Amino acid sequence: MKLRKKVVSAFAIAAAAALCASPAFAGKTLNAVKHRGTLICGVNTAAPGFSNADSKGHWSGLDVDICRAVAAAVLGNANKVKYVPLASEQRFTALQSGQIDLLARNTTWSMSRDASQGSVFVAVDYIDGQGFMVPKKYKINSAKKLNGATICVQTGTSSEKNLADFARANNIKYKPVVFSTTEATQGAFISGRCQAYTTDRSDLAGARLRAKNPNDFVILPDTISKEPLGMAIRRGDEDWFQIVRWSFYTMLEAEELGITKSNVDSMKSSHNPNVRRLLGLEENLGQMIGLDKQWSYRIIKQVGNYGESFEANLGPKTPLGLSRGLNRLWTKGGLLMAPPMR
Repeated sequence: MKLRKKVVSAFAIAAAAALCASPAFAGKTLNAVKHRGTLICGVNTAAPGFSNADSKGHWSGLDVDICRAVAAAVLGNANKVKYVPLASEQRFTALQSGQIDLLARNTTWSMSRDASQGSVFVAVDYIDGQGFMVPKKYKINSAKKLNGATICVQTGTSSEKNLADFARANNIKYKPVVFSTTEATQGAFISGRCQAYTTDRSDLAGARLRAKNPNDFVILPDTISKEPLGMAIRRGDEDWFQIVRWSFYTMLEAEELGITKSNVDSMKSSHNPNVRRLLGLEENLGQMIGLDKQWSYRIIKQVGNYGESFEANLGPKTPLGLSRGLNRLWTKGGLLMAPPMR
């Protein structure tokens, strides 16, 4: 009998030890956000279509909407977000130090960043690729004709390494002109300090808008890299990871199911089990990630689905004029999909 008690006692101690061995940050971010009543989101200093502030300090963009989606899910209000603009070399330090809760700064998901920055990427929210922009007057039609050119590039970005790799592979000599911020890099190129500018193609479209006459510049057809952009959190917080991941996937799932900001209430009468689960009418998906039944409904009602955000911030009817391309849903020939929400 005593032996049995000792075995049971030893098992209990081992189980307790296993619980204590969970990651140091587990649950802390969610608790901090709820206690503070505000989500702190790290964004780009200026990236039209992704994160950009107007003259009144109002932020908009695809990344901004992802921050708003998380706030709607956790805090019940998509507007309870504090945006922290970060330069490239600041972003991971700000995340690791706890200055921000979520990094949503059109950042490329790479192995080195995912494995060695003390962070973990949550999902891919935009599929991009690096390109080049040049003044139209040079009549250059390919990046392979940039031998001897001065090229503006932002330091601390994957663009800097991709440029070096591209030049090496194609035996191109160039002079890099580096700056620490997006604004400085774009401004230098537009003012004529460099003969070319390289970054993600979506950023090039935004940079061209800064010019007095955007038509004076052309984005070359070359795409020299794959750039899966996504949001990241601190490593070791599984609870927060799940919340951020499924908040974004809610936006994708809503688009696939045809649920929008304007029709979300009428869709409550749908007999489609997938719609009813997503809107919290059946089962309780929120309970699995520590949220209430209405978390996903609030995201759609207050922020909208992925397609709505894309069209409002990046699409053909915006100044950037970007097509969905690879960022279409998998049902429309694209690469984006949410895992089954069931």
